[in-house]
Amino acid sequence: MSDRLSWDDYFLQITRQVAERSTCTRARVGAVIVRRKSILATGYNGAPSGMPHCSEVGCLIYKSTNPDGEAEENCFRTIHAEINAIAQAARNGTSIEGAAVYVTHSPCIHCLKVLVNSGIEAIYYDRPYKLHTLEEILRYTGVQMHAVG
Repeated sequence: MSDRLSWDDYFLQITRQVAERSTCTRARVGAVIVRRKSILATGYNGAPSGMPHCSEVGCLIYKSTNPDGEAEENCFRTIHAEINAIAQAARNGTSIEGAAVYVTHSPCIHCLKVLVNSGIEAIYYDRPYKLHTLEEILRYTGVQMHAVG
């Protein structure tokens, strides 16, 4: 027997470390985009480059209601980890078509839509977050989601 980490555990541990860079005061989220066991890009949630972070000046919370009547609170200041990872890949000219993403939390519906349109084929997550809102998109797109935590 080997004490060696599985690939899923390896990438999930890196994702947790990436989340430690988060400047969000509500949740530290990390994302690592991977293809063929190689890291293509990473991201964590926080303000856009050059702007003040929630950890410095507080959150800009807004409330909204989804079509099912469920109330949500989000921050105008924060970009989600998945979007930041996609932006890092784009900025560096790295294609993520056919890749997988490891995230500390399952993506929100908005991030899932962007992941789908970016060519991500699989999502591996540690903690579930509003999975019921993702069912329809997952059914139509064929993107695979896996709990690994």
